[in-house]
Amino acid sequence: MFVGSANELARLPRMEDAPGRLRGKPSWLISKVSVQAHRLIIDAMTAVQGRAYHFAILATLEEFGPASQVTIGQRCGIDRSDMHAMVNELAEQHLVVRAPDPSDRRRNVITMTAAGKRRLDELETALGGVQNDLLRPLSGTERDQLTGLLTRILS
Repeated sequence: MFVGSANELARLPRMEDAPGRLRGKPSWLISKVSVQAHRLIIDAMTAVQGRAYHFAILATLEEFGPASQVTIGQRCGIDRSDMHAMVNELAEQHLVVRAPDPSDRRRNVITMTAAGKRRLDELETALGGVQNDLLRPLSGTERDQLTGLLTRILS
């Protein structure tokens, strides 16, 4: 994931400036699309005072139900050392609650609140706009094909 500044993004080569040997490499193209997607996600999340990891954590809780921070982090691909601060942030916003696990008091279980569900829907709308902006040149069928192909690569 690209975490550079807007100035660093501006310094990335444009397609027409890159040599043909690079433009013909799927790995190079994927990395450039990733940078563009990341920029769009940051812009969209900033506009709604959110973060991409808010969406990831809340979506995980919605789909899989209450879980430990470790389990949520594993499902989201978020490092365990970062999860505590992220869950604290969501708890401060009353989007999740943390409670001791009845089966193991050393562990906390994170549960999404009703406000968390509403926030997830808001973030979903913002990310839907990102998908439309990023994939604008593609038809609906092509978007589905791309999603399928990328899923196969990652599987």
